[in-house]
Amino acid sequence: MAQSVLKLAPGMSNRPPQQVPLSEIALTGVYEISKILTSAHRLEAGLASVVNVLSSFMQMRHGVIALLEDDGTPEIIVDAGWSEDVVKRNFRRMPEKAIDQIVATAVPLVVQNVAVNPLFDPAYVAALKTEDNSTTSFIGVPIRAATTVVGTLTIDRVWDGRSDFRFDADVRFLTMVANLIGQTVELHRFIARDRNRLIAESHRLEKELSEFKPPAVKGRRPIGGIIGDSAAIRSVLDSIAVIAKSRSAVLLRGESGTGKELFARVIHEQSACSSGPFIKVNCAALPESVLESELFGHEKGAFTGALNMRKGRFELADHGTLFLDEIGDISPSFQAKLLRVLQEGEFERVGGNHTIKVDVRLVTATNKNLEEAVSKGEFRADLYYRINVVPLNLPPLRERKGDISLLANEFLKRFNSENGRQLAFGPGAMDVLLNCYFPGNVRELENCVRRTATLARGPSITGDNFSCRNEQCLSSVLWKGGKEARSVPTSAGTQPRPAIPLPVAPQPANVDAATRAGTIADPTTVSASPPEGWPSATGPHSSERERLIDAMDRSGWVQAKAARMLGLTSRQVGYALKKHGIEIKHF
Repeated sequence: MAQSVLKLAPGMSNRPPQQVPLSEIALTGVYEISKILTSAHRLEAGLASVVNVLSSFMQMRHGVIALLEDDGTPEIIVDAGWSEDVVKRNFRRMPEKAIDQIVATAVPLVVQNVAVNPLFDPAYVAALKTEDNSTTSFIGVPIRAATTVVGTLTIDRVWDGRSDFRFDADVRFLTMVANLIGQTVELHRFIARDRNRLIAESHRLEKELSEFKPPAVKGRRPIGGIIGDSAAIRSVLDSIAVIAKSRSAVLLRGESGTGKELFARVIHEQSACSSGPFIKVNCAALPESVLESELFGHEKGAFTGALNMRKGRFELADHGTLFLDEIGDISPSFQAKLLRVLQEGEFERVGGNHTIKVDVRLVTATNKNLEEAVSKGEFRADLYYRINVVPLNLPPLRERKGDISLLANEFLKRFNSENGRQLAFGPGAMDVLLNCYFPGNVRELENCVRRTATLARGPSITGDNFSCRNEQCLSSVLWKGGKEARSVPTSAGTQPRPAIPLPVAPQPANVDAATRAGTIADPTTVSASPPEGWPSATGPHSSERERLIDAMDRSGWVQAKAARMLGLTSRQVGYALKKHGIEIKHF
């Protein structure tokens, strides 16, 4: 074993051989193999890489890792040259009697000459035969997962009479490697079982939803503040009636402004944990360091400013519901931390070592395409399966046109109550709302009603009071893409009107021309495109201030998201907010 390592060690090719302690060789080998087993890749490919690394640390010719099913039949057999095409070859090269003995006894097997040992059949011995008929030795060790033998790690080597083997040291080294493999196999199988269980539960709930027939009731009362009587809303509420009965994780999917938090609260109120707390967290509004403390809590003195112990949102939501909004925006490193508490139901506070167990019903929400994020490696597949047990798609406002009048009247009623007014919708007002596209969905409708009611001078709101009738439609500015956003026709449709520029932050003198051309060329013009599948809104531009405020409202007052929406940088948006004296809202 030492000779092989000396030959491969960096910087030693032109030097005389030096004696390297076996303990150092083994430690280096275990370190390299542990890096392979802890990286994210297919199990077969990882095991093949382990065999390949073993050949660099041991004087061996072939190495094989065999994993067995519960009934003892081979499940996976890999060697250093593993691929899908050579799987059958690996099955034929297994010494079945020797493998059976290792599995049955759970102890290593060392054979100095396979040609004279009855555990090896003639076909296997012939396959290992060398041209000079040298002696072939065999070492095999069991792979354990907990107390069960789940496979074997075997090597064969040629002894030409000159090599100096240390079988006892080799067995100890291979046993350490087999233990690492066993832990990895156990983790992979646990994740696979957990994923299959979640998929089966999801299918069961989908079947219940498809077979559920709600009673026909006229004039339904609003549930949990959800206003609407369209078929799309009734379908969602009927689904919630079934979903709420279980404690499965729910993923709310839909465009921004569709009311995900409101539906999450309805799921909580109709579930068995309705007597517990309903805790909500916007994952996109907090940096990773703050989010970890917010969710898991922290101990006193855990970091600068941690003057007292603080409970996290998971702990506060015990025996209740935790709603994680914008789950698709968390970083890959934090996804791993979140996965543990979702799988095991336990965590430690930041700076603490005491394990806390919680019982929490999880509801998450996102407007991102998580499947695409998983395929790109931006979102962990195991976390995706954990949160996507029961997906629930919330309809955009354009698919529930019949609810616009109900929602608009409710928003106007709230405005009147808050401001001591008695406004009502007059002639033509509802026709204007019904013909609007509302890419911002219910949130944009509420903003539109409140803005129009604030500026209305008479006792009623008419069609002419709306922004789109006064060349100030915010929707057309934010969602009009490409060149159309730079030159939008007026309501008369005759004269194009140039886009209203946003202020530009001063640029450093050392910014090169390529950077200016690639990142800040024409930074004052909004060219944000609508989400895929959305038709471009039409209408004239509004003022800079109104565009900024509306973009910040849509993004939850997160400057980075507002900047992406407007096609600008975060610094440019910050400069514009400062110029117009717009105070940042904190939630």
